[in-house]
Amino acid sequence: MSRIIVGVMGPGENATPDDNELAYELGRAIAKAGWITLTGGRSFGVMDASLKGAAEEGGLTIGILPGDSDKNSSEHAQIKIVTSMGSGRNYISVLSSHVLVVLGMAAGTASEVALALKSRKKIILLNQDEITIRFFKNLGSYNVIVTKTVDETIRSVKDYLSVNQVV
Repeated sequence: MSRIIVGVMGPGENATPDDNELAYELGRAIAKAGWITLTGGRSFGVMDASLKGAAEEGGLTIGILPGDSDKNSSEHAQIKIVTSMGSGRNYISVLSSHVLVVLGMAAGTASEVALALKSRKKIILLNQDEITIRFFKNLGSYNVIVTKTVDETIRSVKDYLSVNQVV
C-alpha cells in the first residue's frame, strides 16, 4: 500500500529561527498523521528542522540531495537520494510529493513552488506574507491553499487527500 508523501519546502541558509521552529512542528505533525516527510535533505534550515521533527516522532523521512554524495545532508534524513543535479533535484521533490507545504521563502523555494504549480500539485503556503500569497495565487490560485498554523495545515492536507481520494 502506498503512503502519502508531504513535501516540505523552504529556505536553507536563509531560514529564520521562526521558519525553523515552524518547520520542526510541521515535521512532527506530518509524522503523527502517519505521512512521510520529504525535503531537499540538507543539514540546515527548513529542510533539517522538518526532518528532525518528523524523525523524533518516529516518522519516515526522505532527503533529495543536490550533490554527488550525502555530504552536508541532514542526519535526520533516513532515506537519502543523491542526485548530482543541483537545483534540478527540485523536480524530483515536487513530483514525488502528493502535496507540498511551503514555509519561509528564498529563490530555491520559489522555484519549487513554480515547478509545483506547473505540475498541477496542491501547494499549501504556511504563514506566508501577503506579497508571496498574492504572487503565487496569481500564478495558480486553484492549486494554492493558504494557512497560518501547523494544525490548520494538517487539516488542509487531510481535506485535500479526502476530497481527491489520494492513495
